[in-house]
Amino acid sequence: MQQPFKPTRELILAARGKTVPDLISPGLKVLFCGINPGLYTAAVGRHFARPGNRFWPALHQAGFTPKIFSPFEEEELLRYGYGIVNMVAQATARADELTPQQLAGGGRALEEKVRVFRPRFCAVLGLGAYRTAFAHPEALPGPRPEKIGGISNAWVLPSPSGINANYQMKELVRLLRELKKAVDKSWC
Repeated sequence: MQQPFKPTRELILAARGKTVPDLISPGLKVLFCGINPGLYTAAVGRHFARPGNRFWPALHQAGFTPKIFSPFEEEELLRYGYGIVNMVAQATARADELTPQQLAGGGRALEEKVRVFRPRFCAVLGLGAYRTAFAHPEALPGPRPEKIGGISNAWVLPSPSGINANYQMKELVRLLRELKKAVDKSWC
């Protein structure tokens, strides 16, 4: 495991365009899909690593993990049947820097990963990115009727980014709990 560290300002600024390796394996319960890495995340090479990102605490509060994992413990998710990928691989300072073409290409890349790795559920963490990537401008958080990569258990959830003021932590956790209930029900 890589030791936790806080990147310097220089490392963060130099991370533009870098990627973070997928955390994925065949047959996962849930494949979580972020929009793209932020600069802090790319600088440390771990998903949802920026302090203030709500992914790790929300995942725990929703019942997916027995404790709040650090981004530097992300490999532990695989033991529980969860993985993480990004829709667009390249890091930017903000997700709104991505073009509709990049998001559409990221949607196609996500579909291919889902076809290859066959997770039971795919949860896209970014409502606006989902709407653009999959051409569903009306999409609301929760389960989706359309398939992603051939699987019918597609979900869209708000971005856990700390700058996403549209969804507070309580609402993010509530939506993740709904997903967790659906996952648990599917494994009965």
